[in-house]
Amino acid sequence: MKLLYGVQGTGNGHISRARAMARALAGYDVDVDFVFSGRPAERYFDMAPFGDYRTFTGMSFVSRDGKIDMLATARHNHLAQLRRDIRQFDVSGYDKVISDFEPISAWAARRQGVPSVAISHQAAFSHAVPKHGETLINRMIMRYFAPTDYAIGLHWYHFNQPILPPIIDTTPVDKAVTPPAAERAVLVYLPFESLSAVSELLLRFSQPFICFHPEVNAPYQRENLTLMPLGKESFHTALHQCQGVIANGGFELPSEALSLGKKLLLKPLSGQFEQLSNVATLSQLGLAHSMDSLDASAVREWLQAPKVGAIGYPDVAQALAEWLVKGELSQTRSLFHHLWAQVDYPETVEESILDFNRSSIRMDPHPLRLQRLIR
Repeated sequence: MKLLYGVQGTGNGHISRARAMARALAGYDVDVDFVFSGRPAERYFDMAPFGDYRTFTGMSFVSRDGKIDMLATARHNHLAQLRRDIRQFDVSGYDKVISDFEPISAWAARRQGVPSVAISHQAAFSHAVPKHGETLINRMIMRYFAPTDYAIGLHWYHFNQPILPPIIDTTPVDKAVTPPAAERAVLVYLPFESLSAVSELLLRFSQPFICFHPEVNAPYQRENLTLMPLGKESFHTALHQCQGVIANGGFELPSEALSLGKKLLLKPLSGQFEQLSNVATLSQLGLAHSMDSLDASAVREWLQAPKVGAIGYPDVAQALAEWLVKGELSQTRSLFHHLWAQVDYPETVEESILDFNRSSIRMDPHPLRLQRLIR
């Protein structure tokens, strides 16, 4: 079997999820080619698991100071190049095309009649899951940005919908790359905010912080801040050993943090529907604190808050790899039930889920009962 795996490269979460899938697929007699789009080729890092991967310009949003800049986004994206890449990309030699919200592979598969599967958090928004700040444009993007024949959505809770738990990158950590003071520090990853603004906020506290940021080229210390360049091993080590995480409202990093029992303070990217929905959902479920801006009082309150406890998620990547290789794309009932039955929420989270169910859309708080929905 030969698979093409397309990955949206604008966020490191998509790439982290793809690493987990690459490891899982490596255990089967299958050839997998990876393609990435959404960032310049020279800005990808730690890409060894993907072999001889290919990159395209693709499409991405431009942000400044924690907000989507729509004018810069329009200038930055080259739609004519995107159309050429879709038309010229030959995917006819593949048995399946997998897309983690990657448009070129998805549209090329549709044009050439190759079976395609979406595996992404974005795919969950096609179901009745909580949404915040949704507009017609958001709905159109979610539906047409990277269309596929089948879609597997990923989320922190099933919401009585046929979606799966998160894919967690379980790469073993190397303590040899532990940044200084990692065990006492709070991990900060706010790549959409300026480094100066993040530093100004964190320097107001005595608490040690480890801040990873794309503007940092080499590690250095500034008072209570350890500033780090982006790097998979050092980041994952800090994540495993930190006291908590301050981040934007993506999906993969909060998923990994929740699986490790780290408390979360999230600041969504303003104007980004997915991040606004993520942060609102986690806040309502009692899984995270939130702030709309770089707010010192919100940070101070969060630092004093207790931890929630770890969520036990199953090995979704391994289950999906087996499902993809077996080729039974329409047979998903047992997959949903099997995986949600293994999710273990802390007691306080179960209470928050019950409260959330009563105040919003009708849901079944017990994952074992999901089988009724998907029969």
